[in-house]
Amino acid sequence: MLPWRRLLRQLAVLVLAAAALVAPTGTAQAASAPSSGWNNWSCKPSAAHPRPVVLVHGTFGNSVDNWLGLAPYLVHRGYCVYSLDYGQLPGVPFFHGLGPIDKSAGQLDVFVDKVLAATGSAKTDIIGHSQGGMMPRYYLKFLGGAPKVNALVGLAPDNHGTDLLGFTKLLPYFPGAEDLISTATPGLADQIAGSPFQNKLNAGGDTVPGVKYTVISTKYDQVVTPYQSQFLSGPDVRNVVLQDLCVLDLSEHVTIGLTDRIAWHVALGALDPAHAERTTCASVFD
Repeated sequence: MLPWRRLLRQLAVLVLAAAALVAPTGTAQAASAPSSGWNNWSCKPSAAHPRPVVLVHGTFGNSVDNWLGLAPYLVHRGYCVYSLDYGQLPGVPFFHGLGPIDKSAGQLDVFVDKVLAATGSAKTDIIGHSQGGMMPRYYLKFLGGAPKVNALVGLAPDNHGTDLLGFTKLLPYFPGAEDLISTATPGLADQIAGSPFQNKLNAGGDTVPGVKYTVISTKYDQVVTPYQSQFLSGPDVRNVVLQDLCVLDLSEHVTIGLTDRIAWHVALGALDPAHAERTTCASVFD
């Protein structure tokens, strides 16, 4: 590539990133939104958005930090939004998603029931980041969650596992988390490709009937590699690569969940396919 073309591309990327930071989080629907924040247990879903959305954080994440961008993005568009903490280790604050994943799925089971009871809804939609996009599949497949869930959207989910090297690349984003490597972390072991947990999860097929699946991946994922391992096979599955929609999107594993409004736009369309709009680089302004 010629130097001037490379410079133009870098400039375009900077413009796109700046747009993502300054783009409004609300829309014309904000005035009719059922609540002003997420985890509002008095929120009642509207006719336009009849299902609450449950957000499931990733490894080393928690119910707040992982969703400071996406949760308001959804709330301002009229959704009732909830997030949980799961996979806590005794004496380890803030850094969650480290406990046995089958037990974490049990925590999700309890939380979904709580959300459905509070909202009066028959089903929910789930959006998860990293482990949070994979773990709900255990809930759907083995804990009876499928009748309670309409759609599962995974942002860079490790659906077929990864390796420990991938997890170590997350550590710079979470100061102090490196100390946890010397501690028993079954949630990490369960995510290794070929682990007993992964073999059980994926035996007999990736999906269960009645649930719509969307996987949103980035070619620049440095944790769950190769990124194609995130994809699912089966009916009602859509696998999306962000760079196929916007070549300027340079998000990697962490930022796809934290700041990527293009990924969020795809997720929004998965929640309401009948009104989904085409996702492009300009979706950062939506």
